[in-house]
Amino acid sequence: MGILADHQIHQRCVNERMVTPYDPMLVGPASQDVRLGPLLLIESAESPKFVPYPFHKHSKEYPYRMAPGQFLLAQTAEKFNLPTDVCADFYLKSSRGREGLDTTLKELGLDHVKARFADPGWNGSVLTLELKNVRQLHPVLIWPGMLVGQLKYSRMDENPARSYAETGRYNGDDTVQQSKG
Repeated sequence: MGILADHQIHQRCVNERMVTPYDPMLVGPASQDVRLGPLLLIESAESPKFVPYPFHKHSKEYPYRMAPGQFLLAQTAEKFNLPTDVCADFYLKSSRGREGLDTTLKELGLDHVKARFADPGWNGSVLTLELKNVRQLHPVLIWPGMLVGQLKYSRMDENPARSYAETGRYNGDDTVQQSKG
Protein backbone atom coordinates (compact mmCIF):
# COMPACT_ATOMS: atom_id res chain seq x y z
CA MET A 1 0.00 0.00 0.00
CA GLY A 2 1.43 3.37 -0.98
CA ILE A 3 0.45 6.98 -0.34
CA LEU A 4 -0.84 8.86 -3.40
CA ALA A 5 1.37 11.72 -4.58
CA ASP A 6 0.01 15.08 -5.73
CA HIS A 7 -0.11 14.14 -9.43
CA GLN A 8 -1.92 10.87 -8.59
CA ILE A 9 -4.49 12.71 -6.46
CA HIS A 10 -4.98 15.22 -9.29
CA GLN A 11 -5.40 12.44 -11.87
CA ARG A 12 -7.95 10.58 -9.72
CA CYS A 13 -9.93 13.76 -9.03
CA VAL A 14 -10.02 14.83 -12.67
CA ASN A 15 -10.52 11.42 -14.33
CA GLU A 16 -12.60 9.61 -11.68
CA ARG A 17 -14.24 12.56 -9.86
CA MET A 18 -12.83 11.24 -6.57
CA VAL A 19 -13.52 14.66 -4.97
CA THR A 20 -16.09 17.28 -6.03
CA PRO A 21 -15.83 20.14 -6.26
CA TYR A 22 -12.17 19.66 -7.08
CA ASP A 23 -9.73 22.52 -6.56
CA PRO A 24 -6.15 21.69 -7.62
CA MET A 25 -4.90 24.48 -5.31
CA LEU A 26 -5.94 22.31 -2.33
CA VAL A 27 -3.61 19.45 -3.30
CA GLY A 28 -0.31 19.24 -1.42
CA PRO A 29 2.63 16.92 -2.08
CA ALA A 30 0.88 13.91 -0.46
CA SER A 31 -2.53 15.13 0.72
CA GLN A 32 -5.58 17.19 -0.16
CA ASP A 33 -6.98 19.98 2.00
CA VAL A 34 -10.67 19.97 2.86
CA ARG A 35 -12.90 22.86 3.92
CA LEU A 36 -15.82 23.18 6.30
CA GLY A 37 -19.19 22.93 4.57
CA PRO A 38 -22.41 24.94 5.08
CA LEU A 39 -24.16 22.99 7.88
CA LEU A 40 -23.49 22.04 11.49
CA LEU A 41 -25.36 19.75 13.84
CA ILE A 42 -25.27 21.06 17.40
CA GLU A 43 -26.53 19.87 20.76
CA SER A 44 -29.82 21.12 22.08
CA ALA A 45 -30.99 21.25 25.69
CA GLU A 46 -34.42 20.04 24.52
CA SER A 47 -33.29 16.76 22.92
CA PRO A 48 -30.41 14.29 23.00
CA LYS A 49 -30.36 14.44 19.19
CA PHE A 50 -28.29 17.02 17.37
CA VAL A 51 -30.16 19.80 15.59
CA PRO A 52 -29.24 21.48 12.29
CA TYR A 53 -27.65 24.88 12.56
CA PRO A 54 -27.48 27.21 9.50
CA PHE A 55 -23.69 27.55 9.50
CA HIS A 56 -23.82 29.07 5.99
CA LYS A 57 -24.77 32.41 7.59
CA HIS A 58 -21.27 32.69 9.04
CA SER A 59 -18.04 33.86 7.38
CA LYS A 60 -14.43 34.61 8.28
CA GLU A 61 -15.59 38.12 9.18
CA TYR A 62 -18.57 36.77 11.19
CA PRO A 63 -17.36 33.36 12.49
CA TYR A 64 -19.26 30.81 14.53
CA ARG A 65 -17.93 30.84 18.10
CA MET A 66 -17.55 27.31 19.46
CA ALA A 67 -17.88 27.58 23.21
CA PRO A 68 -15.28 25.95 25.46
CA GLY A 69 -16.14 22.26 25.75
CA GLN A 70 -18.68 22.40 22.91
CA PHE A 71 -18.99 19.29 20.72
CA LEU A 72 -20.58 19.47 17.29
CA LEU A 73 -20.81 17.66 13.99
CA ALA A 74 -19.63 19.45 10.87
CA GLN A 75 -19.25 18.47 7.24
CA THR A 76 -16.73 19.03 4.53
CA ALA A 77 -17.55 21.24 1.57
CA GLU A 78 -16.25 18.43 -0.61
CA LYS A 79 -18.06 15.23 -1.59
CA PHE A 80 -16.04 12.03 -1.99
CA ASN A 81 -16.17 9.01 -4.27
CA LEU A 82 -13.32 6.74 -3.25
CA PRO A 83 -12.48 4.04 -5.79
CA THR A 84 -12.27 0.46 -4.53
CA ASP A 85 -8.48 0.63 -4.53
CA VAL A 86 -8.14 3.85 -2.46
CA CYS A 87 -8.67 4.53 1.25
CA ALA A 88 -8.13 7.80 3.12
CA ASP A 89 -7.16 9.16 6.53
CA PHE A 90 -8.34 12.54 7.82
CA TYR A 91 -5.97 14.79 9.77
CA LEU A 92 -6.66 18.17 11.30
CA LYS A 93 -4.46 20.76 9.56
CA SER A 94 -1.31 21.67 11.47
CA SER A 95 -2.03 25.36 10.83
CA ARG A 96 -5.29 24.90 12.78
CA GLY A 97 -3.19 23.57 15.67
CA ARG A 98 -1.00 26.65 15.59
CA GLU A 99 -4.17 28.74 15.89
CA GLY A 100 -5.40 26.69 18.83
CA LEU A 101 -7.09 23.85 16.95
CA ASP A 102 -5.35 20.53 17.29
CA THR A 103 -5.81 16.83 17.93
CA THR A 104 -2.62 16.19 19.88
CA LEU A 105 -2.32 19.33 22.01
CA LYS A 106 -5.87 19.02 23.28
CA GLU A 107 -5.51 21.84 25.79
CA LEU A 108 -4.98 24.26 22.89
CA GLY A 109 -8.08 23.90 20.79
CA LEU A 110 -10.22 21.76 18.58
CA ASP A 111 -10.18 17.99 18.76
CA HIS A 112 -11.32 15.80 15.88
CA VAL A 113 -12.66 12.88 17.87
CA LYS A 114 -10.98 9.74 16.53
CA ALA A 115 -13.32 8.97 13.58
CA ARG A 116 -10.89 9.63 10.77
CA PHE A 117 -10.74 6.71 8.33
CA ALA A 118 -12.55 6.36 4.99
CA ASP A 119 -12.76 2.87 3.48
CA PRO A 120 -12.33 2.04 -0.21
CA GLY A 121 -15.65 2.42 -2.01
CA TRP A 122 -17.01 5.14 0.29
CA ASN A 123 -18.92 7.26 -2.17
CA GLY A 124 -21.36 10.05 -2.83
CA SER A 125 -20.83 11.56 0.60
CA VAL A 126 -19.45 14.53 2.45
CA LEU A 127 -17.18 13.69 5.35
CA THR A 128 -18.79 14.20 8.76
CA LEU A 129 -16.34 15.71 11.24
CA GLU A 130 -16.72 15.30 15.01
CA LEU A 131 -15.27 18.50 16.45
CA LYS A 132 -14.75 19.59 20.03
CA ASN A 133 -13.39 22.81 21.47
CA VAL A 134 -11.17 21.54 24.25
CA ARG A 135 -10.10 25.01 25.35
CA GLN A 136 -11.27 25.92 28.83
CA LEU A 137 -11.57 29.70 28.61
CA HIS A 138 -11.95 30.84 25.03
CA PRO A 139 -14.09 30.05 22.00
CA VAL A 140 -12.71 28.59 18.81
CA LEU A 141 -13.75 30.48 15.69
CA ILE A 142 -14.89 28.50 12.63
CA TRP A 143 -16.63 29.39 9.36
CA PRO A 144 -17.76 27.76 6.11
CA GLY A 145 -14.90 27.40 3.64
CA MET A 146 -12.28 27.34 6.39
CA LEU A 147 -9.45 24.90 5.69
CA VAL A 148 -9.97 22.43 8.51
CA GLY A 149 -8.13 19.28 7.56
CA GLN A 150 -6.48 17.19 4.93
CA LEU A 151 -6.93 13.72 3.55
CA LYS A 152 -4.02 11.39 2.96
CA TYR A 153 -4.95 8.83 0.31
CA SER A 154 -3.44 5.36 0.14
CA ARG A 155 -3.67 2.90 -2.74
CA MET A 156 -4.55 -0.62 -1.66
CA ASP A 157 -2.26 -3.47 -2.71
CA GLU A 158 -5.41 -5.34 -3.75
CA ASN A 159 -9.09 -4.46 -3.99
CA PRO A 160 -11.09 -5.67 -0.99
CA ALA A 161 -13.43 -8.63 -1.40
CA ARG A 162 -16.32 -6.29 -0.41
CA SER A 163 -15.84 -2.54 -0.54
CA TYR A 164 -17.59 0.07 1.58
CA ALA A 165 -19.88 0.65 -1.42
CA GLU A 166 -21.42 -2.72 -0.49
CA THR A 167 -21.06 -2.74 3.29
CA GLY A 168 -21.20 0.88 4.44
CA ARG A 169 -24.01 2.79 6.11
CA TYR A 170 -22.75 6.28 5.31
CA ASN A 171 -22.72 6.23 1.49
CA GLY A 172 -24.76 8.81 -0.37
CA ASP A 173 -24.82 11.25 2.56
CA ASP A 174 -24.83 14.71 1.01
CA THR A 175 -25.00 16.43 4.39
CA VAL A 176 -23.57 15.98 7.90
CA GLN A 177 -24.91 12.85 9.63
CA GLN A 178 -25.58 11.80 13.20
CA SER A 179 -24.71 8.25 14.17
CA LYS A 180 -26.66 5.62 12.28
CA GLY A 181 -25.48 2.99 14.74
